[in-house]
Amino acid sequence: MALDDSALLEMIEMLRTADGGELMRRLLGGMLQAIVDAEATVRIGADRHERSDARTTQRNGTRDKLVTTAAGDLTVKIPKVRTGSFFPALLAPRRRIDVALHAVVMQAYVEGVSTRRVDDLVVAMGGTGISKSEVSRICAQLDSEVALWRTRTLDHIAFPYVFLDATYCKARLAGRVVSQAVVIATGVSADGRREVLGCATGDSETEAFWTEFLRDLRDRGLGGVQLVISDAHRGLVNAIETVFQGSSWQRCRVHFMRNVLAKVSKGHDEMAAATIRTIFAQPGQAEVRAQVDLVADMLRGRFPAVTDMLLDAKVDLTAFADFPHAHWRKIWSTNPLSSGSTARSSAAPTSSGSSPTPPPCSDSPAAS
Repeated sequence: MALDDSALLEMIEMLRTADGGELMRRLLGGMLQAIVDAEATVRIGADRHERSDARTTQRNGTRDKLVTTAAGDLTVKIPKVRTGSFFPALLAPRRRIDVALHAVVMQAYVEGVSTRRVDDLVVAMGGTGISKSEVSRICAQLDSEVALWRTRTLDHIAFPYVFLDATYCKARLAGRVVSQAVVIATGVSADGRREVLGCATGDSETEAFWTEFLRDLRDRGLGGVQLVISDAHRGLVNAIETVFQGSSWQRCRVHFMRNVLAKVSKGHDEMAAATIRTIFAQPGQAEVRAQVDLVADMLRGRFPAVTDMLLDAKVDLTAFADFPHAHWRKIWSTNPLSSGSTARSSAAPTSSGSSPTPPPCSDSPAAS
């Protein structure tokens, strides 16, 4: 499957914002190091410890090179040689490598990268002379690392909060451009650390697709889930109830607000939205739920459909109120797609949302 550029960029943003970019930095760093090593092999005329008549010099250790990318700074080890000099062409000053590298890494993440794609990447970034066997080795290395990450166990720590979200990307399958559902799960651990748990693609967000995805997370050891946050897609909700029995479900406020505003005339949408937002500005559990009833009554005369939506969704929309107030800002909407810029902040901010250092989430109560 080949994703188009917009799909790749959207997936990059999903993963980059979900765990502070750690996954993307690791994959980009591995990819970049592999290409540098392959270019060095061509310059030297032989691989490490290889006897070859084509050898022109020998390796003499490495030196670190800091490379700045959109995913953060990466350290690449550049081989030194005993005679002459070597510096990889793709790291030449002012050469932009982010977009091309991200595209290859993301294609590998989704469905496996092709040798042709890596070969084109190296040429586009100024590299030359890498053999087909070297390109194949780079592809195998990247595919192997991605596969290990996607199948890693998740029992190293409990994740009381799990965010589920999806987007649709255009992808080329069998020569045709079709729409594919891309889903991502993000967990928040007891100490407030955010981690991407998994990602998958499918034809659509069916209940069977979501169930298979969530069961894979559970089978890999995901445990301690107290609250799952998502939109109200029926297939997803059913899958959550099936796989994570005993956990609470929080309806994403961002998705809910979109549904509400679809029922409100354009001239009144800001007023309706501001009124509904007061629900989430309350100081305590009882006040939050009382505010739902108050807002529903306020909007009943002009927007009866909105009133019905609020009352029907009251329990699911306010599930966050059963958890510590310090965590509310991060558990009333999905992450990272719907939370926008706030997705880059800590998983458990203070109640004001201003502290750069997240307090632990270990005081999370059992889901009620």
